Amino acid sequence: MEQFFEKNRKAISFILFFLYLGCIALAAQETPRQYVAYRTTEKLNIDGKAAETAWQKAPWSDFFIDIEGNKKPTYNTRMKMLWDEENVYFFAQLEEPHVWGDITEHDAVIFHNNDFEIFLDPEADVHGYYELEWNILNTVWDQYLTAPYRMGNETVNGWEALGMKSAVAIQGTLNDPTDTDQGWSIEVEIPFKALRTGYYHNNIPKNTFWRVGFSRVNWDFEVTDGKYGRKKDDKGEYLHENNWVWSPQYVINMHEPERWGYVYFTENPVGGKADEFVIPQDEHIKWHLYERYREVIQQRDGKPAWESVSLDQFNGKSKQILGKTITPVLETYTKGFTIWVKSPFTGNILSVDKEGQFKTYEQ
Repeated sequence: MEQFFEKNRKAISFILFFLYLGCIALAAQETPRQYVAYRTTEKLNIDGKAAETAWQKAPWSDFFIDIEGNKKPTYNTRMKMLWDEENVYFFAQLEEPHVWGDITEHDAVIFHNNDFEIFLDPEADVHGYYELEWNILNTVWDQYLTAPYRMGNETVNGWEALGMKSAVAIQGTLNDPTDTDQGWSIEVEIPFKALRTGYYHNNIPKNTFWRVGFSRVNWDFEVTDGKYGRKKDDKGEYLHENNWVWSPQYVINMHEPERWGYVYFTENPVGGKADEFVIPQDEHIKWHLYERYREVIQQRDGKPAWESVSLDQFNGKSKQILGKTITPVLETYTKGFTIWVKSPFTGNILSVDKEGQFKTYEQ
């Protein structure tokens, strides 16, 4: 039982935090960050250094920000991406004056060390996504999640990113508190065919986008008998970790995929013609549907609001999206609900169901 709580500490804390959200106002979602991933034909040597020409030409992302989006992290972090016919590639540079880590077991709770995390939702439907974490020792925790934690999901720790390669390069010395380091970098290669757990079967995502989250966990530390460890308070409890991310979540919870950033896979070669990604208009509507969704699943008097919400109170509320008016409709039934709206841009029906899954019905 103790091991269960340790493994699922994030899930439990997120559930408690989400219940707390029921007592506060929910702000409108800001526009997530975007990144254009270019195609490479160069063979990449996965060594954590990204010395190849393709990596040198790939654009850097924006620097990471605090997960709630309201303060600058202590140390800088940024990433790059590339892709080819078989794999998607990631490279991240993490500033860190004290490079340390001690977890060596695969699928252990990696975020108990400083770590780097990648979240992938290839279908962009908020269900069926991947979480991968690495520490400075290149120890990995890879898992598949059937849905966000708020829905009482299944976390498949047995899922393995088959064929994945990763490497870490240290700019400094490992586990030596007597000096000051520069940081560490990580390089990752993931085969597209490894990302087939759900209904995602598109091997080559050219000219399409994924929803992607990047996170960095960084702990305040203390040195005891010459060894690094997570810092504790006066009561002997570990201080809370710092969570630094590429695209802000605005809540301390990476498991709200609807808030992740957008990565567009252009077929343009890296270093060639620059490409821009414009977020589809229907995605703006999708963000608003999730705002309304979070209203409906809030806890009120010990039960979800959708069980007691007045349809008259919910329906009829309009919203201006990119100059067009939309009016979402809530439909409830015995064991659930659906929120839907017809897009004024595409004519498609856009919906979010009780499980929080997004669907598009083409008209």
